[in-house]
Amino acid sequence: MSNEKTITLRINGKAAQATVPAHRTLLEALRGLGHVEVKCGCEKGDCGACAVLIDGTAVDSCLTLAWMAEGREITTVVGLGSGEAMHPLQQAFSDLGAAQCGYCIPGMIIAADSMLRQTPDPTEEEIRIGLSGNLCRCTGYVKIFDAVGEAAAVMRDGGETK
Repeated sequence: MSNEKTITLRINGKAAQATVPAHRTLLEALRGLGHVEVKCGCEKGDCGACAVLIDGTAVDSCLTLAWMAEGREITTVVGLGSGEAMHPLQQAFSDLGAAQCGYCIPGMIIAADSMLRQTPDPTEEEIRIGLSGNLCRCTGYVKIFDAVGEAAAVMRDGGETK
């Protein structure tokens, strides 16, 4: 008897099927489906590199079993925007140079988006708390916090980043 189950995941607005064992994490399932924008960091919920939105709330996909996300809306950083249609957070991170190696940035942007849904006009302290589950080993965080503040202002004004 196999413990594998075929599930349908809704990722960035599109349905995808995966056959997974009960213990397969959402991180493993997403990467297996080609979503390499979801980074594999610590695999124990400490770094936030694997963060995705599930129904608008950031979760560490390394701590979430794939079957738990069935029927829910999963959004990766690519689902927020890309290319010519970047999300204000992506644009602000780019404009303000808020990345060095870039490995942690997808998770940072996901965490920031989740935080801004709850707190659209955050103080610097609220931004720091909102991103506290995400580690960056390259930057000093200042540009990251600045980018989130800039994007928050743009999102409140409904405009484009500068």
